[in-house]
Amino acid sequence: MERWTLRAELNEEEQSVAAVLKRTGKFYLFLRKVQPLLFDDVFQAELESGYKPRGTDPVPPALLAMVTLLQAYDRTSDAEAVERGALDLRWQLVLGCIGAKKAPFSQGVLVDFRERMIAQNLDQRLVDRTVELAKQTGLYGWQHVRAMLDSSPLLGAGRVEDTWNLIGRALDTVVECAAAGLKIPRQRILDQAGMKLLSGSSLKAALDIDWDDPEQQAEAMKRLLAEVAALRKWVSEHAGHQAMEGPLKAALDALSRVLEQDLEPDPGGGSRIKQGVAKDRMPSLGDKEMRHGRKSKAKTFNGYKRHVLGLAGTDLIAGALVRPANSPEHETLAPLVEDARRHGEVEEILIDRAFLSSTHIPTLRKRGVVIRSKPWPSRNAGRFTKEAFAIRLDRSEVECPAGKRARIRRLGSVVHFAKAACEACELRIRCTVAEPGRGRSLAIHAHEDLLIELRNLKKTPEGRASLRERTAIEHRLARIHAIQGPRARYKGARKNTLDVRRCAAVNNLQVLQRAA
Repeated sequence: MERWTLRAELNEEEQSVAAVLKRTGKFYLFLRKVQPLLFDDVFQAELESGYKPRGTDPVPPALLAMVTLLQAYDRTSDAEAVERGALDLRWQLVLGCIGAKKAPFSQGVLVDFRERMIAQNLDQRLVDRTVELAKQTGLYGWQHVRAMLDSSPLLGAGRVEDTWNLIGRALDTVVECAAAGLKIPRQRILDQAGMKLLSGSSLKAALDIDWDDPEQQAEAMKRLLAEVAALRKWVSEHAGHQAMEGPLKAALDALSRVLEQDLEPDPGGGSRIKQGVAKDRMPSLGDKEMRHGRKSKAKTFNGYKRHVLGLAGTDLIAGALVRPANSPEHETLAPLVEDARRHGEVEEILIDRAFLSSTHIPTLRKRGVVIRSKPWPSRNAGRFTKEAFAIRLDRSEVECPAGKRARIRRLGSVVHFAKAACEACELRIRCTVAEPGRGRSLAIHAHEDLLIELRNLKKTPEGRASLRERTAIEHRLARIHAIQGPRARYKGARKNTLDVRRCAAVNNLQVLQRAA
């Protein structure tokens, strides 16, 4: 298979297109110019070994990688990409096919290529290649890396539904899968199972109750759960082994999960909608990986979080991941830092305090990596906080504001001051609300030495200035938001990771374009 190579010099047709793009289409011109540098022989060989294109006239994977970048830049679907490949002169200039009547790729090829990219982690290699290119061209150069991390919401592509509609959709999916697997009409299943609620235009329309009446709601739930039981019985009697495998089993499992997460026993008998939200609640059957998340205490969202690692001192992004909205930030620290390490030894990370819980922090510190973060806040309802105590780890002791000392048994333990000393202390009312006969206690974190460093850091102007450096990663997230948009293009965390990574690659190429 021939590799994808473009002429350095533009022909007459390409020059005429380039002349029009000099003001508003400069990025397309840059992509055409950077193609031989970005997709050199080494990188093309990597793409070929991971993709292994087949057929009598296979499409070069480097060309498909460029198409994925164009899709990210223009926010186009696969169908739109095929149209642009055949009709848009800007795309044809980048792909080297001006005048073509047909796109040099198809929708199916794009889908297959993305799946191979995911399987071989080639989407991260695409990001790596843009960072390597920045170093190779001499625009940036470093031996040691200072990394910045942050995250932002990414709204899910699946439809979010309330408990009633979620159960109804789960039921409907079981019926559809059973009908497809057994090759029988959907209505036959409903008739044989004695189900009435799925025959109407919607579940709530079929129930037809006053939704403000608790008694009618309770009765409606009984009717709905009776149909759940009827369908499960029908499946067990008619579906046989198909209920234990494939799409039908997945649909039954989804139905069980919805019932378990959204319902609880009713004191009056039967079941009712659960008070509060289950910890790992699945809000959409269209995208089962979506979760409930929070922008703040007051603002919630449904979908994912996109996590980004930027290189301090540059506008480049070296790593990106997408995780369900309820997943903790600190779980992404280790893989993102490894993304940075491919470009130099990491000497410092600037993070939000949500990342401090990562079990990877001790490993980083053993490597000599400096951690920059605001410490967790100390709270004690107007009384002496932890910061008022002198914690001396070298002496294994803590001294309170009144000068009393207590022994630290070990890191990760709780220090207890003597009750006699606390009861007689004039500062007791400003220190603790412990019951008489008990003294003040203080939790010593397993990494208290790091927290002491961070508390001291924010006390100096220089330290506060170093913490403010991390705001630069917020600008990188804003760029990703501008390229990708607020909503996920795909369903599932891994596919959306590919999307945010190609957006990161576009960001990096735009950085190179501005610096050229």
